[in-house]
Amino acid sequence: MLAVGENGAGKTNLLESLHVGTQGFSPRTRNDAQLVRFGAEAARIELAGDRAGTKLEVELTLRPGDAKRARVNGAALRAAEQLRAEVSTLVFTPDRLVVVKGGPAARRAYFDRTLGRLFPARAGVPAEYAASVAQRNAALRRVAIGASSRDAVAPWTERVAELGSALVAARAEAIDLLSPPFAERAAELGLPGAGLLYEAVPPTAEALDSRLDEDLDRGTTGLGPHLDDVGIAAEGRDLRRFGSQGEQRLAVLSLLLAEAQLLADRGPAPPLLLLDDVLSELDERRRRALAERLAGAGQTLITATGASALPFEPSQLVEVVPGSAQ
Repeated sequence: MLAVGENGAGKTNLLESLHVGTQGFSPRTRNDAQLVRFGAEAARIELAGDRAGTKLEVELTLRPGDAKRARVNGAALRAAEQLRAEVSTLVFTPDRLVVVKGGPAARRAYFDRTLGRLFPARAGVPAEYAASVAQRNAALRRVAIGASSRDAVAPWTERVAELGSALVAARAEAIDLLSPPFAERAAELGLPGAGLLYEAVPPTAEALDSRLDEDLDRGTTGLGPHLDDVGIAAEGRDLRRFGSQGEQRLAVLSLLLAEAQLLADRGPAPPLLLLDDVLSELDERRRRALAERLAGAGQTLITATGASALPFEPSQLVEVVPGSAQ
């Protein structure tokens, strides 16, 4: 599906509504009040389709100051974010370039979300690890001000080591799975020799204990996967430091396509792809390569200012004008 319209017509709003309606949150903001039209008391999203041949109907209501409410096929969910277990949705927006050009925290967050989609049973490991590090840091600060003894840090040291090792293993497995299709999709888009690099050492209780004095001085845990980074490169060049914005854009798009392929292979249905303004900085050859890849990738919504941006006829063309879609 291709959604076209002038700048400011509302194409990104359409894309955002699909993300909120299938994932329970916006890719743009975590402030739900920003998703409600100015002057309105609430917003509502209704989606209908099929998932692996079965009917799927989603309703989501947003009311500022209240929790989001979601229903799937008439059944209420405990939390809107549970929609992620019902539908896989991957989104590209121009600000996603931060995955390559931003700092390590942006890449850690991206790949941790990816591992959660690839391994749902381990989706909670990053948050559990972060919580254990926060508890250990709090214990360190209490010891530093004399409000507690060093013994209070030990249980959290063990927990950080246990969960940190689990997180390193999960990240490494996810990146190993992602690397081959990432290299293939990048080569198709004209970014040869692309690769991912994750060289992390699982934390141990002994290693954490060996730097306890330093951690007490700083009040933070200075060892573990919360400090790791993932290298994104092409032909041996770190794209964060030595890649053009065009190459960084291709790398992010290749990551999304690689993950989409893995999720489709694992079933039961390919993910919904939402691509906002993805064509504007691609030349004709790369647009055609992307279009050919998307042709067999399930349902995709692409936004553009004109229909000529796509090198072939879309399955559905939606013209967005301020206040409506036709």
